[in-house]
Amino acid sequence: MTPIGFVRNSVHGPKEDYWGEVESQIELDSGKFSAEALKGLEEFSYVEVLFHFSGVDEGSVLTGSRHPRGNTAWPVTGIFAQRGKARPNRIGATICRVLRVSGSVITVSGLDAFDGTPVLDIKPVLGEFLPDKHEIRQPQWSHEMMAKYFVKAES
Repeated sequence: MTPIGFVRNSVHGPKEDYWGEVESQIELDSGKFSAEALKGLEEFSYVEVLFHFSGVDEGSVLTGSRHPRGNTAWPVTGIFAQRGKARPNRIGATICRVLRVSGSVITVSGLDAFDGTPVLDIKPVLGEFLPDKHEIRQPQWSHEMMAKYFVKAES
C-alpha cells in the first residue's frame, strides 16, 4: 500500500493514553491528490482514519496472545481481540472528529497516531455503519484500559 498522506501533530513518539487533546492535520500527498479529494468531507462530523504503525519494528509484531499492555491484571487475549500496535500488518484505525478541511489538509481531533505516521485511507463515518450502542459488547478489562485513552492529559 502507498500512503495517501501523513499525520502532522505535536506527538513525536508512541504513548498509551491522553489522546483527547491531540489535534492533528492529515496532509494529503500533493503529488497524487488535490483539494478535490476532500471535497464535501467538511459536511461529516467524523472520519475513520486508517494508518500504518510504521514506528513498530516488524520483529516485535505479535501473532499470538498476551496480556493487553503487559498488564497481568487483565487476561491473556489474542492480538485480534486487542487494538495493540504490534499487530500483523501494523494497521491502525481510529474514528476522529472533523474540525476543519482546508485545501488538501483535514484537521481532526482524537487521532492516536504520532507525527509523520503514514495515512492509508480516510473514510467518512456514516451512522448506518455503526452498531446500535446497546448492541456493543466488550469485556470489563477493556473499559479499564481505555479509561484515560481519549481524555485530556492530567496536569
